[in-house]
Amino acid sequence: MDRSAAAAAGATLAELAGLSGATVDGDPALRVTRVATLAAAGPGDIAFLSNPRYRDQLSSTRASAVIVGPDAAAATALPKLVSTNPYATYAHVAARLHPAPAPLPGIDASAVVAPDAEVAPSASIGPRAVVGAGAVIGPGARVGAGSVVGANVSIAAGAVLHPNVTVYDRCVIGPRTVLHSGAVIGADGFGMAEENGRWLRIPQIGRVVIGADCEVGANTTIDRGALDDTVIEDDVKLDNQIQIAHNCRIGRHTAIAGCAGIAGSTTVGRNCRIGGAAMLVGHIDIPDGTVVSGGTLIAASPAAPGRYTGIFPAAPHAEWRRIAAQLRGLDRLARRVRRLERTAGAAGTATEDEGAKT
Repeated sequence: MDRSAAAAAGATLAELAGLSGATVDGDPALRVTRVATLAAAGPGDIAFLSNPRYRDQLSSTRASAVIVGPDAAAATALPKLVSTNPYATYAHVAARLHPAPAPLPGIDASAVVAPDAEVAPSASIGPRAVVGAGAVIGPGARVGAGSVVGANVSIAAGAVLHPNVTVYDRCVIGPRTVLHSGAVIGADGFGMAEENGRWLRIPQIGRVVIGADCEVGANTTIDRGALDDTVIEDDVKLDNQIQIAHNCRIGRHTAIAGCAGIAGSTTVGRNCRIGGAAMLVGHIDIPDGTVVSGGTLIAASPAAPGRYTGIFPAAPHAEWRRIAAQLRGLDRLARRVRRLERTAGAAGTATEDEGAKT
């Protein structure tokens, strides 16, 4: 049975529990065919509850089965998968019931592949894709329509380049890594030197090296190193429209949300979480396990792991204007307080001297 047929046939709760490590509560032979939200699910569907705010929907869902945590198991009589991590269990179940279609191996007639490029027989090269001289495309790898793989690039086994991805010369893409449409890997870093009123471009001679099991979102850009490589370690997950500048290193199992920007020569440690639209200046180090809230500017290396937030909360416009006006006066207020403190201190000293004389 091929993958599409297996997906159409669905799976039993017992089979899904075996995949995810969950426990079955109810009929283990119950078969489901797709995942859905609690509100939209119907017969044959399996829904999940991971956010407590949707708990009330357990009583009204029309799903045939649900995925819940131990704390919510008693809230519904439906057959269920009970898991300490319902969202991760949902991910396993969704991958089983909704697998990505397997591409046919081979090179499309409209693709342009250099004569000395190495393409594994089980790899797939899509329409109008380009594979440069000396490139290596590993077993089961997929290069989508219109994608460009530069000279001497290495695409490892099982990696996926969705349509219109560009990988510049000499870059390395690790096993099972996924690059979404519009991603640009290995463009020149922003290296410029000023001389006599004009800018001189500094050649960027490093590479981008991406490890195994990474994901790079749509229109995300990762610049090649100026001298050393820009490195994305294993199991890093990058959202859409992220900019990672030259000579950065992103530690393994780090996740970065959309529109974040990381300036050159910054090292982000392992197991970090960087929120959407966060900005990290260059030449700093983010410790392992650090969490940066969305919209936060990190302008210096944090001294220790922790959660860092630099967001001014939104307010009604008139209230925000009043607060902004007060903030603009803080420096003046601080100077006034220092003068008062000095005056008070001097007066206190004079009083003590008078008391000593008497």
